[in-house]
Amino acid sequence: MKKPLRGAIVGYGFIMEKGHFSAYRQRMERARAEGRAPDVEIVALADVCRERRELAARQFPGLRTYADFLELLDAEADNLDFVDIATPPSKHAAVARAALGKGLHVLCEKPLATTIADARDMLECAVAAKRVLYPCHNYKHAPVIRSVRKIIDSGAIGQVHLVTLQTFRNTHARGVPEWRPDWRRERRHSGGGIAMDHGSHTFYLAFEWMRAYPTAISGRMSNMSSYDTEDDFSCSLKFPTGVASAHLSWQAGMRKVIYTIHGNHGAIRVEDDAIEVSRNRAGHVVGAAHVDWQFERHEIPSDWMDSSHVTWFDTLFDGFKKSIAEGEWVGKEAEESFLCIQLIQTAYASAQQGSRELPLPELDLTEQVSTRESLA
Repeated sequence: MKKPLRGAIVGYGFIMEKGHFSAYRQRMERARAEGRAPDVEIVALADVCRERRELAARQFPGLRTYADFLELLDAEADNLDFVDIATPPSKHAAVARAALGKGLHVLCEKPLATTIADARDMLECAVAAKRVLYPCHNYKHAPVIRSVRKIIDSGAIGQVHLVTLQTFRNTHARGVPEWRPDWRRERRHSGGGIAMDHGSHTFYLAFEWMRAYPTAISGRMSNMSSYDTEDDFSCSLKFPTGVASAHLSWQAGMRKVIYTIHGNHGAIRVEDDAIEVSRNRAGHVVGAAHVDWQFERHEIPSDWMDSSHVTWFDTLFDGFKKSIAEGEWVGKEAEESFLCIQLIQTAYASAQQGSRELPLPELDLTEQVSTRESLA
């Protein structure tokens, strides 16, 4: 019988308590109810906030807690397989490097890092350590996004050439009350505003739907608050296969995601859990003078209003496990997380230069990164 992956948590804020840790607990309880041995076990936790450590200890008796992640790693590394990082982004790189240096796999919340240099270094450290670095790109695991994937793969709307992505929030996501609930608006902790917080989700979905990586980006941003981070961000991306545009706001009058994906035979529109597929009956290429449109509408329950996204975590963790089993130290997910940081930082530079379009370097890490090696 295989032993469970033994993990430690670094950072016990909202997304860890209500998202990751709740999903781990549900996964373990489900396995036991089905008469199976759990495939994961969380044994230790580090958080700088005493109140959060005490809460975790009350919620999970027997969990060993530490005030510092280095103290945790020194005490626990020999008894661990992986570390799950959910600190503010400014700490991701330091925690990941330390964990990889102890021979541990790393699951890391988005964004991977706050600078291009740190993101690249994390990938290189993973390869050097021969341990997996895996980002939490959880929007890919929403049921409605999986439905979009199936529709595109079926060829129903043809070749995608235009994508729009809108993320509306009436405010930034608040952290836990015990420790700096507005840390997402403080650049020293977050590394940026809504582009840093939601940009990764936006960009990796665009990569998937456009079936390519962008070659250039132009960005615009504004700030209507007293914080030192932007609360409204928009950008245009140029792809070899077409174009994409995005608008992200913490100043909206509602909480909602609206995506549209346009192919040469139709389109898909996503609004939270609702999905509409538009196709022309005769199979004419879009742009024809006369088109007989057919519309299909579905509701795909995806819990978009639950900001913990706990129901999306199971298949994400399955992907992490698969990468460990196959020795894929830096796979497609990690490379795309690096590209997301390149895009965010290049968009920031564009916004500072009057929204000038700036080129993106090609994502080619093959000379630096050997992404797959057998654990044997």
